[in-house]
Amino acid sequence: MNLEGRDIISIRDFTRSELDYMLAVADQMEPLARKGSNMLSGKIMATLFFEPSTRTKLSFESAMYRLGGSSVGFADPGSSSVQKGENLSDTVRVVENYADVLVVRHPLEGASRLAGEVAEVPVINAGSGAEEHPTQAILDIYTMRREFGSIDGLKVALVGDLRYGRTVHSLAYALSLYRNIKLFLVSPELLRMRSEVLEDISRGVDFEEESDLRKILGEVDVIYMTRIQKERFADPAEYEAVKGSYRLTQDELKGAKREAIVMHPLPRVDEIDPSVDATQHAKYFKQVWYGLLVRMAILGLVIGSIR
Repeated sequence: MNLEGRDIISIRDFTRSELDYMLAVADQMEPLARKGSNMLSGKIMATLFFEPSTRTKLSFESAMYRLGGSSVGFADPGSSSVQKGENLSDTVRVVENYADVLVVRHPLEGASRLAGEVAEVPVINAGSGAEEHPTQAILDIYTMRREFGSIDGLKVALVGDLRYGRTVHSLAYALSLYRNIKLFLVSPELLRMRSEVLEDISRGVDFEEESDLRKILGEVDVIYMTRIQKERFADPAEYEAVKGSYRLTQDELKGAKREAIVMHPLPRVDEIDPSVDATQHAKYFKQVWYGLLVRMAILGLVIGSIR
């Protein structure tokens, strides 16, 4: 399967077979991640991060370096020509001359799609406002496959900020491509999953909306926690009304399945108590390693070094 030159903007742009191929290639990346490779020697990745990032930016940079490539870019728009008033399209048109692939994070929805339309090199969406975060979703389903052996048939609880959380939007889209998935959408009323996401996934998965995590904790295989994102709220009073809605503790996990796993896109604030870290359920730090493998695979595929 040839994904050379493909943009990674939305999970909805891909079929299940294409996602499964990415996951299979990610498996092949593990030994390369441990010993290094020259697969992307001479290739350059540009990171255009108009929004703060720790994990995503470092993950992509580490993936590029471990495959023998290099990285340029910025993580603070104040240090770029954006500070002088340059628009996104012009920034992309300039920077693509320096790189073989662009990784873009932006606070505005649709920004990565615009970058993909403008650029002639592949563009990877590293988070566009409250819209999507496709590579996070791919590493999330990869984590599930590594932990359970298969994605089909899983019962997954998406918990927390389902309105503004771009990771859960992309993950819901990804899971809708698999068989016999049951989603439990657990959130306060104010942070319910967007209607357009529900309409899209309803063709592929069964789902229930719930506000009490404890009611469904014993039914699910995956507990996917998210933080309430203060930075996405236009009205501070709305944030104050919902902050701290969920806090998963070691005691609460006594009601979960023995084999259930707890995931989180990170960073966490207070939605997972540190006591959970030492349990067999905690997989959120392992997700970080799996994310490195997935991003190595994606970079190799879209640059064209893997087919």
